[in-house]
Amino acid sequence: MCLMLYLSSLLIEEKQIETFDELLDVIKSRAKNGEIFFRIDLKPPFPDTPENWEDRVESAFNSYLE
Repeated sequence: MCLMLYLSSLLIEEKQIETFDELLDVIKSRAKNGEIFFRIDLKPPFPDTPENWEDRVESAFNSYLE
């Protein structure tokens, strides 16, 4: 179990992700499975990435830590 999750590493490991919503689902799953720190080190490369993507990514991750 890794304690730090980097967005760039997640995108490399999870090549099947094709949409921003799929990314959020994977982030939630990783947080649920024990990742306790999250680092946003790049913008998700999906056409449907919203303007408030950073807030949504952080919320997805933090929803399982509370």
